[in-house]
Amino acid sequence: MKLYLDPGHGGTDSGATGYGLLEKNVNLDIARRIQNLLTHNFENVDILMSRNSDETKSLNARSNEANAWGADFYLSIHCNAYNGNAQGYEDYIHSSLSDSSQTAQYRDIIHEEIIQLNRLVNRGKKKANFHVLRETTMHAMLTENGFIDHPEDNKLIADENWRQDVAQGHVNGLAKAFNLKRKEQDSGETIYKVIAGAFQTRDNAENRVEYLQNQGIDSFITTVTISGTTWYRVQAGAFSIRENAEARLEEVKNAGIQDAYILTEGEVDQTPKEKPSGYSIQGNTFLSPELMQRFVKEINQDAPNLANYYLNLGKKYNIRGDIAFAQAIHETDYFRFTGVVKPDQNNYAGIGATGPDNPGASFDSPEQGVRAHIQHLYAYASTKPLPKGEKLVDPRFDLVTRGSAPTWIGLNGKWAVPGDNYGQMILTIYQKMIDFSVNELNQIRNKLSK
Repeated sequence: MKLYLDPGHGGTDSGATGYGLLEKNVNLDIARRIQNLLTHNFENVDILMSRNSDETKSLNARSNEANAWGADFYLSIHCNAYNGNAQGYEDYIHSSLSDSSQTAQYRDIIHEEIIQLNRLVNRGKKKANFHVLRETTMHAMLTENGFIDHPEDNKLIADENWRQDVAQGHVNGLAKAFNLKRKEQDSGETIYKVIAGAFQTRDNAENRVEYLQNQGIDSFITTVTISGTTWYRVQAGAFSIRENAEARLEEVKNAGIQDAYILTEGEVDQTPKEKPSGYSIQGNTFLSPELMQRFVKEINQDAPNLANYYLNLGKKYNIRGDIAFAQAIHETDYFRFTGVVKPDQNNYAGIGATGPDNPGASFDSPEQGVRAHIQHLYAYASTKPLPKGEKLVDPRFDLVTRGSAPTWIGLNGKWAVPGDNYGQMILTIYQKMIDFSVNELNQIRNKLSK
């Protein structure tokens, strides 16, 4: 299959513009990504790019070159613009073609694959009398990948991960339309990929990448379609030596990512598993009690010293003590107790509190209050009995459906009703704690380096 790949505009012709982006640059970037994906993954694909750099090239020169080369398919990559009001994706074939033509059939396949990945409004399949569709002698298609002057589309267009997804959508369509054959593994070398989670929503994958970045682990998102479902994989490395992949996998799991696994390149991953969105409630505590305590005292100097309890009891129950501490901050308004629960109740999780007439449970000591909080989380996250030697102090433990919320976002509508964003609010505070801790550690390093 001979593909003439045409990044629209270039050189003195910038194309559409918006919020500092030039269409010519976006088109070239997406086209290069398409070229790389096709070249590295499929056999018997010859690609001729209309331009490989920011050069000026006329429409006649492009169509003449494609015709002389004898291309099988002409694919022109563009972005759109319309006074900042319109948004979305659309594609074109020539206006003279019927909906049953071979070109239309190719376009139908490619269109469906692109819209699975591009997260844009689908403006549909269209026809036009564009030069590159009219003057070419092969099947030809032009894609308009978002409106560069629309604020929401522009935000996506500026994201290189989004551009990679768009390129992948084009490649998936081309591979399906032209029955492209995937390459066998080069030179017999096996590649072991560390997959730190697979998700059906892009936001969940991006949250995982951000979390790993905060733990000092580089990762990126790849996409794969299995049985018609698009999965967003978070890849945290690729290795030719399995021991190295296993070492990275252990590093990822030590960072609290228990759904990580090794995928051998070429292996068909038929059963990717997406855990419910949000970080797991169970796992290691990463922030030190000192940093946790310093964070809350930046807001409330009179905050009680509870961080050690959250660390130690969190370890005993395998509960993320640092995020539980963030939950306590949320429930108590930084331990200022501005709601119905009062300080002398030692109830840092709002257990049983439903309103002014029912301020909830009370506990004999701060440690018991934290224990009740950790136990309540344990009830939601696990179906196991209490750790050996631990006595039940949470009065509502047995009212919880055990194991019904293994993640923080899974607490939405359970811990707080309606609470549609309850877990997200906890994780927002936790992210602030991480940022604070990073800044504190950087300041310490700077002082030590002087």
